[in-house]
Amino acid sequence: MEQQRSTSESSQSPRSPPSQRYLSVSVSDPVKLGNGVQGYISYRVITKTNFPEYQGSEKIVIRRYSDFVWLRDRLFDKYKGIFVPPLPEKSASMERLRSQETGIFKKKPADLMQMFKDVQSKVSDVVLGKEKPLEESNPEYEKLKHYVFELENHLTEAQKHAYRLLKRHRELGQSLSGFGKAAKLLGACEGQALGKAFDELGAKSETLSIKLQKEAHQLLMNFEEPVKDYVRAVQSIKVTIGERANAFRHQCELAETMKLKEINLDKLMLTRSDRVGEAEQEYKELKAESEEVTRRFETIVRRMNEEIVRFQEQKTQDMRIAFHEFAKGQARLAKSIADAWRSLLPKLEACSDTS
Repeated sequence: MEQQRSTSESSQSPRSPPSQRYLSVSVSDPVKLGNGVQGYISYRVITKTNFPEYQGSEKIVIRRYSDFVWLRDRLFDKYKGIFVPPLPEKSASMERLRSQETGIFKKKPADLMQMFKDVQSKVSDVVLGKEKPLEESNPEYEKLKHYVFELENHLTEAQKHAYRLLKRHRELGQSLSGFGKAAKLLGACEGQALGKAFDELGAKSETLSIKLQKEAHQLLMNFEEPVKDYVRAVQSIKVTIGERANAFRHQCELAETMKLKEINLDKLMLTRSDRVGEAEQEYKELKAESEEVTRRFETIVRRMNEEIVRFQEQKTQDMRIAFHEFAKGQARLAKSIADAWRSLLPKLEACSDTS
């Protein structure tokens, strides 16, 4: 997060007609403050909107990385079932990060952004619950879990091999640079025709070295890092799956407790115990709690069903762009390499004929 990033949480812009509502949020101008372990990077957060809940059309605040962590945790806690996008790594470049719209800001933007404007640097850990014996036996849910775990494995493999290709480009670029310098020095020791041929060979090698380094950077920005982002996004979905499992388990536990309370109440009523009134009140309170927990679980399920559709559509679009940029870059690089070496052939052949 050390370069400029611009995100928009609405399809509208500040230049939209007054009748259309918009909310635009951008993060930019990273500034490193302090040194060593006390050092941190601050970011300028600019919010532009015509929502009436805001006082003024533009707000500018300065926030740290830990503040973004705090905001993400609050969103995760408040909107169970929504796939809250993961934060980029602290060392990640902001220019290649893409906004993954969750629909959260469309629902209650003023509420959430007010939380962020008044943010305090608090961090809470989101931890997946341990494996529990109570599990949903819903075929669609099992299909979703299988899809998510398989997707994580495949994306991780793709990201790993993309990194290897990127590393290969860099290493080849460095080797060509060294070779180019050596060829030039060799040319300086030879006669005019051969020396000129070696000099041009060295120049072409150095030019290709620069192209390879540039292509390695493009591969990083347009392919390897977006795939890595999706690996983290899938891990975020797994956290949401964990929350759903916890909600289901809580619902089942309350249902079992209610059965026991009901059996106990029936026994007390048969024996005409003076504890019937107390037991009835406990049962009533437990039933209300159970109904609330069931509603909460159903909300998570509904949100997840909506989110997985959005996620798959967005993933399809993003991966199509990433693979298109990858193929285009590799084709461009291959052409540059072929053209460079091909242009040298007549000169080298002429040099051979002369000798």
